[in-house]
Amino acid sequence: MASGRIVVYGGRGALGAACVNHFKSANWWVANIDLNPNEKADFNITVPKDASWVQQEEHVVNELASALQGQKVNAVICVAGGWAGGNAAKDLSKQADLMWRQSVWSSSIAATVAAKYLCAGGLLALTGAKAAMEGTPGMIGYGMAKGAVHQLTKSLGAKDSGLPEDSLAVAILPVTLDTEMNRKWMPKADFGTWTPLTFVAELFDKWIKGNERPPSGSLVALVTKDNVTELIVQ
Repeated sequence: MASGRIVVYGGRGALGAACVNHFKSANWWVANIDLNPNEKADFNITVPKDASWVQQEEHVVNELASALQGQKVNAVICVAGGWAGGNAAKDLSKQADLMWRQSVWSSSIAATVAAKYLCAGGLLALTGAKAAMEGTPGMIGYGMAKGAVHQLTKSLGAKDSGLPEDSLAVAILPVTLDTEMNRKWMPKADFGTWTPLTFVAELFDKWIKGNERPPSGSLVALVTKDNVTELIVQ
């Protein structure tokens, strides 16, 4: 029998795959929602890339309903997203549209999934960005999308948000995650300031179990220095 049930939105990305691995190793039932399946997950929902926002949500909700058969999940973790640079001088709407689809659509759909299938006291975790707490002139579309995720988190953590009783809605705000691709593109960076993926997965695990939870609606920055990660709750 599974220890618990978790939905990972973006379970094929670096952080998402780390979360899938962490919870599978702890004998959890894991559903992955992504553009591509993760073979380690118990159940995969492949999102149709060219479908509209509403169509994607309907697809995810219906597929998950068939898998859960009336059961609830302990957590919905949305770590889907991407990055694109660029200022207002070139392709702003194009970059913003891409970032909106990757970060805002996925976060919104994750919130709908949580409202329908999360158990009382469960965890909904979204992914913002510490950089988006201020202006991001070199990556305006990215900052705008992450700012929307921050706002969504605040709303979900407030009274009458539609989430189950005693649930925790929170956004992690990483600076830089220690991923294979980041190491490839920034080989000379100080990796001691990058947050390990295992730390994030273990943090989610802790919050699911009700340990050291921040207030619902919190934006939790992950600041790593000399290989030690500090949580700054806002």
